[in-house]
Amino acid sequence: MYEANSTSLRFAVLGPIRAWHCDRELDLGSPQQRVVLAALLLRRGRAVTRGELVDAVWGFEPPTAAVSVLRTYVSRLRKVLEPGRDAADPTRTLVSVGDGYRARVPEDALDLAVFERQVADARRASTAGDESTAAELLHGALDGWQGVALAGLPGPLAEAERSRLAEERLNALERRLDLDVRLGRHGQVIAELKSLAGEHPLREELSRLLMLALYRSGRQAEALAAYRGTRTTLVTEQGVEPGAPLRDLHSRILAADASLTLTPPPDSGPRQQADPPASTTPTQADPMHTSLADSTDIPEATPRPAQLPADLPTFIGRHTALERTRDLLPRDGSSPATLVITAISGMAGIGKTTLAVHLAHQVADRFPDGQLCVNLRGFDPTGSVMPAQEAIRVLLDALGVPPRRLPVGLEAQTALYRSVLAERRVVILLDNARDSEQVRPLLPGSPGCLVIVTSRNQLSGLVAGEGAHPLTLKELTSAEAHEFLARRLGAQRVAAEPAAVEEIVARCALLPLALAVVAARAAAHPDFPLSAIAGELRESYDSLDAFAGGDITIDVRTVFSWSYEALSAPAARLFRLLGLHSGPDLSAPAAAALAGLDPREARGLLVELTRAHLLAEHYPGRYALHDLLRVYAAERVAAEETPQERDLVVKRLLSWYLHTADAAYPLITPNRQRIPLDTVPGSCKPLSFTTHDQALDWCETERSNLVGAVHQAAAARQAGIAWRLPAVLWGFFYLRSHLGDWLDTARTGLTAARAAHDRPGEAQAHADTAAALRGTGRYEEAIGHLHRSMTVCRELGDSYGRLRAVGNLGDAYLQTGVLAKAVEYCRRGLALGKALDNSWVQGIALSNLGDAYQRLGRFDEAVSCLEQALVVLRASGNRWVEGVTLDVLGTVHHKLGSRDRAVDYYAQALATHRGIGNRWGEGHTLGHLGDIQLAYDEPEDAADNWRQALEVFAEFDHPDASKIEKKLHSLQPASR
Repeated sequence: MYEANSTSLRFAVLGPIRAWHCDRELDLGSPQQRVVLAALLLRRGRAVTRGELVDAVWGFEPPTAAVSVLRTYVSRLRKVLEPGRDAADPTRTLVSVGDGYRARVPEDALDLAVFERQVADARRASTAGDESTAAELLHGALDGWQGVALAGLPGPLAEAERSRLAEERLNALERRLDLDVRLGRHGQVIAELKSLAGEHPLREELSRLLMLALYRSGRQAEALAAYRGTRTTLVTEQGVEPGAPLRDLHSRILAADASLTLTPPPDSGPRQQADPPASTTPTQADPMHTSLADSTDIPEATPRPAQLPADLPTFIGRHTALERTRDLLPRDGSSPATLVITAISGMAGIGKTTLAVHLAHQVADRFPDGQLCVNLRGFDPTGSVMPAQEAIRVLLDALGVPPRRLPVGLEAQTALYRSVLAERRVVILLDNARDSEQVRPLLPGSPGCLVIVTSRNQLSGLVAGEGAHPLTLKELTSAEAHEFLARRLGAQRVAAEPAAVEEIVARCALLPLALAVVAARAAAHPDFPLSAIAGELRESYDSLDAFAGGDITIDVRTVFSWSYEALSAPAARLFRLLGLHSGPDLSAPAAAALAGLDPREARGLLVELTRAHLLAEHYPGRYALHDLLRVYAAERVAAEETPQERDLVVKRLLSWYLHTADAAYPLITPNRQRIPLDTVPGSCKPLSFTTHDQALDWCETERSNLVGAVHQAAAARQAGIAWRLPAVLWGFFYLRSHLGDWLDTARTGLTAARAAHDRPGEAQAHADTAAALRGTGRYEEAIGHLHRSMTVCRELGDSYGRLRAVGNLGDAYLQTGVLAKAVEYCRRGLALGKALDNSWVQGIALSNLGDAYQRLGRFDEAVSCLEQALVVLRASGNRWVEGVTLDVLGTVHHKLGSRDRAVDYYAQALATHRGIGNRWGEGHTLGHLGDIQLAYDEPEDAADNWRQALEVFAEFDHPDASKIEKKLHSLQPASR
């Protein structure tokens, strides 16, 4: 959470979503608008992307203008929550962050945060033995609920969160009722328990509490009837018997077990004696425990095991990971009352074992009966995974069990192991596990122990089945990597060469093993300057040679190979083919195209790679390789695939990006002439889209990969893809104002087309380069490219290409202020368009001609051209230029002194821009609307529209942002 922007704002989600400013409740608008606020509040200070918000409000079938409607909701919420606050104020409650928004709300201003804090405080109080305080905290936490969470809100997010929050409330309620019964308030909670047990007949804990409360109130028959009712429901509806705790309590009630009666000590206050556990842990008085002990001759005083490796004195960082694990243990420093399992997973070389050993040493004093440690060899140079039966024998030996007394079979040995640990408090480190099945037999069966498991695989089975707490280890932070080197090489040496250290950290990609190898080399040669070490890394940037250690356990390539060799053959192939992908991440469909697989088969292999931590799923359905794993994948694909196969893979992937972008093209730029493409390869299955927003969102998500694909196509001599891809992305780059990427890819395509002597490609690439240059305001350069495009088109006999160049020259001259040239080329474009019966270009030429006339002050001619343009543009479906034309008509009527007509045209232009997602067009029209409002002495309305325009331009880093800022600044003296 963040510091309060306005301490007078309060929010509630535990019931209908509500907000207050001081004591005044605010009108939060429509249910959908409230969903947007709820999504932001529930993310607790973290950013929510627009795509996530659209999904939250509308699910899988959003309206066409969902993103525009979403922006409206956010704008309205800002006005409601903080009226009068500057939209550009970075301290406001709702702030724009990247492709989304974030709510800055202090913890004590959200009822959910207050509830969670009180529940956590109650848990700590209960652990410390203060059950009375714990009960009071839970009563207070539950009193904050005002009904069903997010009541009345539509959409998938609200439905899912209602279910989650209802479960949290019910869990807290069960804990509170348990404490009430323990504290002697059993008679007061019977009615509440009956009601809850009726609402939730399958929750055995509620039935157990009801039975105990009834029995302690002298109502034994009702307690037994409650059990029969629960059992009947479970057997009839679920086909299962009640669990052991419920059956045990039933038996004890039948036997009138005296220990169930609450007998507080005479001097006790409100706190009472706690219930004995419903099912006891075996002790020496337990016949089963005695027989096990007797059968194995376990000595009364076995040696205290202390098997942990030494903790590294140079250990640094990992504060969050350490704190998360410490939070699983009692705050008072005692042993846990339950079995605690933490499963640390991560890629090879990430530092799992180092962290686990450090953690075990830190908490060892809480476990007085010792520390056990075994390397399960899940990923080992020998390839020999330790069987669970061998691991149990190692552990039993450490616990003092004579080998001659070991029973036969894994099941019997597991039972003996758990019996030996039943009365002990031990920390157990199970290092380098292969999977959950290898670990399960090694888990204690009773509370009081801490088990730390490390593995390169995600141990999801252990998390789901045994309640293990997962901890996925990431790379070091930059600060931790610097400290890592300072600890090993000395702070003075590191401080003396900051630039070299930065390069070493970057080339090691924050991987602890790589840093350790480089640090070892630097430490062995104290006279070597660190700049020389950095130079070695630079020279071997495309291999792992610089990270080779003398010991195979610290050789990065070898350590990676152990994970690679454990993969299935199809997963190993997909991993190495990932070394041919040039982008920062990829989707499951892109991976399928890369490998020439069915998407379903590819997803299964991606899951295998992710579980092995050779690939990271950094966002649902999107995967990325660590930088050094990318180098390793590239080494493997070069060694194991032929050059011909590598070329086919690259072409297939690039074709997939091109044809999928082409599928988006007609939705983003409807009715615009398509770019001719080669036939799609047979094993390549491009995506398809049904809505404008789907197409636009895919392009935005894949933008970095699409830019990388253009460069990769040029490098791979796939010139046809290199110039066609920027051409089909024209509409996307234009709408989202990604001007740098647009110019970069267009120029790359032009260079590739020239190198391949591809004249049609050269003509198209000149036109695309000119379009990008016009977007950046570099009109003189754009004019040069358009003339060259026109020349090539004339040579090729390409009438449409020539027509396109002439029309764009009219616009370019218009923007440079050379209005006579603009009129000339617009008229030529109009004549050519009519000759070729091309209404699309005619509409653009008429619009540009009308704009030129209005700039010349020839308003009657301007209005005539612009109104004709609207007719043609609407008939051809060109809503892009329709919005621009409406905006120019607004400007004409502004100059003619007709305020109402000007405002009406600007409003139509805004609606058109928003309907197709033309954000920069929206920004320009908002700016013009502000201009006319200021001219008619409406400074507040002008400022409001300029702020909205500034938000649009700032979102895309558009150069016109500075112009709007100057206009807003000019209003400040008048507003004082």
